[in-house]
Amino acid sequence: MDILLDFLKTGAFANMSWGNLSMLVVGCVFIYLGVAKDYEPLLLVPIGFGILVGNIPFQPGMRIGIYEPGSVLSILYTGVTQGWYPSLIFLGIGAMTDFSCMLANPRLILLGAAAQTGIFLTFLGAVFLGFAYKDAAAIGIIGGADGPTAIFLSSKLAPHLLGAIAVSAYSYMALVPVIQPPIIKLLTTKKERLIKMKPSKPVSKRLRILFPIIAFLITAFIAPGSLNLLGFLFFGNLLKESMVTERLASTARTAFIDIVTILLGLTVGASTDASRFLTPASIKIFILGAGSFAVATAAGVIFAKIMNLFMSKKINPIIGAAGVSAVPDSARVCQMMGAKEDPNNFLIMHAMAPNVAGVIGSAIGAGVLLATFG
Repeated sequence: MDILLDFLKTGAFANMSWGNLSMLVVGCVFIYLGVAKDYEPLLLVPIGFGILVGNIPFQPGMRIGIYEPGSVLSILYTGVTQGWYPSLIFLGIGAMTDFSCMLANPRLILLGAAAQTGIFLTFLGAVFLGFAYKDAAAIGIIGGADGPTAIFLSSKLAPHLLGAIAVSAYSYMALVPVIQPPIIKLLTTKKERLIKMKPSKPVSKRLRILFPIIAFLITAFIAPGSLNLLGFLFFGNLLKESMVTERLASTARTAFIDIVTILLGLTVGASTDASRFLTPASIKIFILGAGSFAVATAAGVIFAKIMNLFMSKKINPIIGAAGVSAVPDSARVCQMMGAKEDPNNFLIMHAMAPNVAGVIGSAIGAGVLLATFG
């Protein structure tokens, strides 16, 4: 009986708390949204299941938890806490990304830059709510709508908030199709949403090859703190565009990025142990995250409207919302909104320009914050 009682004391039922039960429900909701609603399933399904893994209680000292040194989860989680996974994911993103849409219409880069307003306004909001500068900087990057960048910066500046920041960033990325449409409709008129843009001109192979090299050198000198992220991003893109390393590019954008995404999603989810995750700070971070996505979307749309005041060739302001770097979901939302007004209005390629510019912009923003507060 003593052995049986000791066994029960180490089990999940004896150590279960209401916080653990709440997080188990959250994990199931994430999986439901990924499977049933198709909201970023490649992210929400691993994170959701990771939340289940991280909230099964056990007796401390068994070396199985993500915060117990030497456990399998702890070893895998090192890729998050040390910032390895985000850089490796950027390698795969670079190998998948076609920057020609941005190079064909460089003015649209400004929309990607404008959307980064969300980063710095969220930083100010976090400071106002009482967070320390380093913590506020890590929270602010949620406004860039880029999960890997948020993880990278929070691992450097606020590792104690990493779980809340990562889950917040990925949650709102998955909800882009829900968050952005009402903001776009509120800030634009029907006439503006009907604006048609001419197809972009083709970009030469030479320019596509030179771009990742030149862009890396420029951004690295501007924001050396973004070296890891942008270095891997542009290296992956060079593998793709050079056409002589197709095997490497193919690996980077398929099996390689899939493996890293699985490990990152599962371990980020497992890091949300209720005793560490359900805190007043986490609630504030989720509120700030929602506001940052709304601000970033609004800033891109409003800046597109301002640009139209000075240009003869008008921009459909819908694509300003794609300045947030949730690739390619925000660009798809723009296409959906344009097609809803006019089924013959194809905005997807135009929207991809500020979308990929936003990826670069959020990484530069992270580099600036790291250099300032690191």
